[in-house]
Amino acid sequence: MPDQEKPYRVYRGGRVKGRVPLQRHVAGSKAAKAASKPAATGTPVRARRVLGRVRWKLVLVLLLPVLLLITLVWGGASYLSFSHGIGAANARVPASVRGGLTSQSGLLISTPTTILVFGTDGGEVGRAGSRHSDSILLVHTDPGKHRIAYLSIPRDLRVEVPGYGTNKINAAFQFGGPTLALKTVKDLTGLDVNHVAFVDFAHFKELVDAVGGIDIDVKKPILSNKFDCPYATQAHCDRWPGWRFHKGVQHMDGRRALIYSRIRENKLDPSETDFDRQARQQQVIQATAAKLTSFGSALKLPFDGSKIVRPLATDLSAWQLLQLGWAYWRSDTSHALHCRLGGQPESVGGESVIVGSEDNAATISMFMGTSAPLPPPKGLPYAPGCTVGSS
Repeated sequence: MPDQEKPYRVYRGGRVKGRVPLQRHVAGSKAAKAASKPAATGTPVRARRVLGRVRWKLVLVLLLPVLLLITLVWGGASYLSFSHGIGAANARVPASVRGGLTSQSGLLISTPTTILVFGTDGGEVGRAGSRHSDSILLVHTDPGKHRIAYLSIPRDLRVEVPGYGTNKINAAFQFGGPTLALKTVKDLTGLDVNHVAFVDFAHFKELVDAVGGIDIDVKKPILSNKFDCPYATQAHCDRWPGWRFHKGVQHMDGRRALIYSRIRENKLDPSETDFDRQARQQQVIQATAAKLTSFGSALKLPFDGSKIVRPLATDLSAWQLLQLGWAYWRSDTSHALHCRLGGQPESVGGESVIVGSEDNAATISMFMGTSAPLPPPKGLPYAPGCTVGSS
């Protein structure tokens, strides 16, 4: 066989069997066409990339001032709308109430503050005898510890009302209006109150609706006593069993949230007390505060700013409320402290009251963060104490 036709190659190390690979050229193939073209330089591609980056930078440079302007206009409109509503809320607080508050220096985003919140059943804030305090709640913020504490005071708690002797604490509002109610709470707790807010339950549902409703985790099924019947005829109301709430997280509009906070009797659990109603009120207040400080509510402020604060009467300015919202947003709500004063239920003069416990003083210390929280003892439904993370 001629040497040029050998089916193998000869190397120094020996031969490798197999056919000799041939270099084939396929006419018209993409590889051939690409090989036949002259090598292109990378300059046009690099230029296009540089030009693309320049265009994006130019777009950003043009858009940033526009976005900044929109943000400033929106923020200004929001603050003006909110501030207008707060101005009206400030005007509803009597001067005598302002005189009973303890002033403080420093911003609310960094300074602990104590706020007294009254839930009232309608009427003019400044008029004595026009309304009752349906709920009494102290809120203490501690921004340095990212902590918020709530202290409920039972409306049936028997206390010394200045100038009127021993009575239920909610009678102070009826006897002397918000000024006497504030003084009674201060004398009872020994705490300085920095700010006050009155929430008119008659218009509270408007606030909840303005923020788009709230989410409430109902701890157990509820069938309430009959109140605020939703039907037009008496015959239908007589057949109506009461308000029902299933266990679990539920989205509530203003009306349903207000009803939930007002339930005084659960037919499915006769062991419930007024403290359970207070716990529900704390849930509603905390859920509403969370919604008020949300991004969605901020977007609505130019349109609903005045409506949101319509149910309020408060000495807090718009700027202070915004600071308070920031402190709340920064707090760890899953570790919020829920406290209550309590005592022993008794009947005095044919009236059901709660005679205060000696442990109320210790509960106030827990509320202020000067002692470790302890829950109410089991088996004593009216006992004072504090729980962490659950109302």
